Amino acid sequence: MNLRRILSLFLAVAALLLPLAEGRAQAPAPAGGPTVKEIEVQYAGPASISREKVLANMRTRVGKPYDDKIVEEDIRNLYATGSVTNVRIFGESRDGGVKVIVVVMAKASISEVVINGAEKVKQSRVRKELSAKPGDPLNESALEADRQKLMTYYQEKGFGEIDIQYVVEADEEKGTARVVFNINEGGKLFIRSVKFEGNQNVATTDLKKVIKSKPKFFLDFLSKGGKVNTDQLRDDQNAIKDLVQGKGYIDAEIGEPEMARDGSKVDITWRITEGAQYHVGKTKFEGMQLVPADKLEKVLKTRAGAVYSPQNVRSDIKAMEDLYGALGYVDLRIGAAVNPAGTHVVDVEFKLEEGVQSYVEHVNIQGNTRTKDKVVRREVLVNPGDIYNTVRVDASKQRLLNLNYFSKVDVYPSETLVPGRKDLNITVEEKRTGSFNFGAGFSSIDSLIGFAEVTQGNFDITRWPYFTGGGQKFRLRVQYGLRRKDFILALTEPYFLDYKIAVGGEIFYRDAQFVSDVYDERRYGIALNARKALTDFTYLRFGYRLENIGIHNVDEDASQEIQKEEGDKLKSELTLGATYDTRDSVFLTRKGERISLDTFIAGGFLGGDIQTYGVTLEASKYILLPYDMILTLNGEVGIVETWGSGTDVPIYDRLYLGGSNNLRGFKYRDVGPKDIDGEPIGGGKLARLTVELTFPIVEKIRGAVFYDVGVVDGGGVEGSGGVASDVGIGVRLDLPIGPVRIDYGIPISSDQFNDSSGKFNFNIGYQF
Repeated sequence: MNLRRILSLFLAVAALLLPLAEGRAQAPAPAGGPTVKEIEVQYAGPASISREKVLANMRTRVGKPYDDKIVEEDIRNLYATGSVTNVRIFGESRDGGVKVIVVVMAKASISEVVINGAEKVKQSRVRKELSAKPGDPLNESALEADRQKLMTYYQEKGFGEIDIQYVVEADEEKGTARVVFNINEGGKLFIRSVKFEGNQNVATTDLKKVIKSKPKFFLDFLSKGGKVNTDQLRDDQNAIKDLVQGKGYIDAEIGEPEMARDGSKVDITWRITEGAQYHVGKTKFEGMQLVPADKLEKVLKTRAGAVYSPQNVRSDIKAMEDLYGALGYVDLRIGAAVNPAGTHVVDVEFKLEEGVQSYVEHVNIQGNTRTKDKVVRREVLVNPGDIYNTVRVDASKQRLLNLNYFSKVDVYPSETLVPGRKDLNITVEEKRTGSFNFGAGFSSIDSLIGFAEVTQGNFDITRWPYFTGGGQKFRLRVQYGLRRKDFILALTEPYFLDYKIAVGGEIFYRDAQFVSDVYDERRYGIALNARKALTDFTYLRFGYRLENIGIHNVDEDASQEIQKEEGDKLKSELTLGATYDTRDSVFLTRKGERISLDTFIAGGFLGGDIQTYGVTLEASKYILLPYDMILTLNGEVGIVETWGSGTDVPIYDRLYLGGSNNLRGFKYRDVGPKDIDGEPIGGGKLARLTVELTFPIVEKIRGAVFYDVGVVDGGGVEGSGGVASDVGIGVRLDLPIGPVRIDYGIPISSDQFNDSSGKFNFNIGYQF
């Protein structure tokens, strides 16, 4: 340690202890305190934080009264800058006032961040993972966080041997530091095989399900699978232990993964010692007074004679907490004691402290800087005066998260001055709810298309100029492609007039060339809609649509039946629908049902040039099978007819099958009645059925096999189509751009206008 550094440390200690050594130095802080005459900033060490920055973070000012509470706040504020390691503020009497002395020991500032050893990954990409920048205060914990973040990045890229260390090269005279990250990349390691040894009673197939470190698969470029990741291996080790212990082998030991390397390929072996299986002797309860033991036992998985499982015990505690929580016992405390009761038998004793029943006094909301209070409150399922139902409080938290307005939602009770009353406190953190997207895409129906879209999920049409915070849904989308042009401007209010009725509307324009090879279809107009929930699983839909529909660019060689459809017509339509939906997820449904009934009527008292009505019923059933296989049954029937003075169902109102959303072995709309040239003209009645089985391949990738069958009958339209069917295979990809479906269908039966060759269909978004 050189003389200069010794002197700096001595001065720092002396300055920080000076007010303790000199009683006269500490200025009193009487009410109305002495006036601050001067503020002096002294440095213990390098002056790497400017005097101006120090003063800018203090409320103490020249000419203001000296106040000990404000001084304490100033000290906290200076620490909060992250630029200092020690701060001392004291006062000296001076000319009927006080001189304030601020002594700071500043952190060194980073002069340079150097990266050594980054060869297989570009330095520019490595730097994106680092938060440390030149000019920042030196922060060892932040540097370690950067090192860990870099380690994770490399491991996800397959660098299983990655090693990263950092060195701080300090210049004490200048008060700066040079940070050097030394990277030893090693080679990329890929998993060739995973084996389990020692598992005599736990099936290998079950073990394979819980681990994420799996052999490399040819589609792993779409995910992060197949690579050696040491953090993931630790998680896998814990997952294996949880699985084995959950089957009653609570003495189980899982060894560290053994990795045998062959070049860049790695064979992983997990060695498992199961031990003996434990069973439950009996369960006991202690401390319960409100709820009888037999009622508690009904919610338990841990019962006499059952295999003992730590996971079941945790689940039982949560079930009892919910049982009491629904009755307002917020302060309930439950513990579980596991006691030996014989050879490989344990008794489980649940110890309860019930507390007292609580009611809601106030619902306090904080953190909603943009979102209106009422938007938050309408998602809360408890109100002041209600029992403090923890189950409904948890559901309220989930409802707020489902809004997708907040990055974080905290819900917790607090005591009040009223016995038996608690405040429900809701703290949220706002996040961005608007987006601007643009790009290009391709589908088997639309061909090549470009788009630009502006959305705001938390829109407020009355709040100029920000237009956020009202919980409304806004969407503006423009698409332009080889076979279609679209414009949509839409707005939805989910709580119309503060009632739980969603009301919305849209202005639209669509010019579609993909509907037929011999004509184009153009639509533009307005649509109004409303939706009202009846139960948790059932809702009604109402709508009105006024649009101009035109058939144009009709080929000269088109049949007379198609040519007579050319021209524009006005359609005024009223719709009514109902949906019953119990699906566990709208993205990847594993179980549940969805039944949807839709009706429409156009013309007559509604006006317009088209007088038709129609009914469509669609139903889906999802069944979860072993090994995460999902069987989907989907069926649909529909009819469209004229009424009153209507004489013909227009070609664009008729029913069609074929394409990526129904019969996947056929071209879009190519199943059903056709004219003499084989062009689809649609029908008046429709029936179809789809049976599909999907199964996991690797994470975020599922395979599919399917069978589709359907028929479109002429109904009120001349001509009839025969029964068409297909079989096929597909893949389901969960990509950052959204879920993608790729299917290849082969026709089994069709009419004379359809060939028997297979068809590729793909789409973004889940079917049904």
